[in-house]
Amino acid sequence: MERILFGDNQFFAVNHISDDKSRAQSIKFKDDSAIIKVLDDARAAGINTFMCTTHDRIGAICDIIRADPEKYKDFKIFPCMPYAHKYANAVTELGIAGTLKQYVPGNFFGSLFKGGMAYITKDFESIMELMIDAEMKMFKDIHTPVIFLQNVITDLLLGLRATDMLVAFHHYIRKKHNADAGFITMNMPKLLKALQEGGVENPIICTSINKVGFRMSGGKEVYEETLKNQKVRVIAMQVLGGGAIHPGEAIEYVCSLPNIESILFGASSKPNIVSTANYIHQFDSKK
Repeated sequence: MERILFGDNQFFAVNHISDDKSRAQSIKFKDDSAIIKVLDDARAAGINTFMCTTHDRIGAICDIIRADPEKYKDFKIFPCMPYAHKYANAVTELGIAGTLKQYVPGNFFGSLFKGGMAYITKDFESIMELMIDAEMKMFKDIHTPVIFLQNVITDLLLGLRATDMLVAFHHYIRKKHNADAGFITMNMPKLLKALQEGGVENPIICTSINKVGFRMSGGKEVYEETLKNQKVRVIAMQVLGGGAIHPGEAIEYVCSLPNIESILFGASSKPNIVSTANYIHQFDSKK
């Protein structure tokens, strides 16, 4: 994984600081061309990995990338699934059958049969595999070396002690999609222990890492101890602590920690992208 990853929150009106900023971003990025411009600004700053949800609009972005393979030959996407609102909206608009027709890959009736049998026999792994394949349709012919399970599902399964499903996700991503599995969580120490007990070694975990302990379940000290003593590949997100920390101070802290393989951030302007990337390079060079 590259040291710096670019996120998508700003494109879909997710802002941890201000509702007004969320509304402004929603207007700014109403056209796909505005999203592509910011992605190109990130590429110009040396950031070639885009970590994004499987939001419907990402499909259109993938179409643009596929249409210019030479320009985006070094560009990678890390999909994060599932995007629950997409399915809820589709069922409302299209009904269950229409939603399946739109999102289930391959032969519809064969997939529907597999899903139906899985439901009847409570074969939840088969249901999961169907959903993964459905989410991955939009990324056809795009390099996706790491595929993530969203924290809403990761932490639900963790809370239910359904470690076997997390392990099954890991194995299926490797077997079917020839990629590494990643997990987004708000409780990295607990998730790491569960994955290790399930036989997953040196997992990729994306989690909140920041100086004020924002969304770090169990506390900052537990995270620091885990990073110091455990084998894990961590992607640090929410490094600004929801806007509570100055970017320079925030990134200096994250860069000082062991086992932080990548830093994920989102920005809506070229100056902010360049500034954040420069902070990371600056503090990395002092190690």
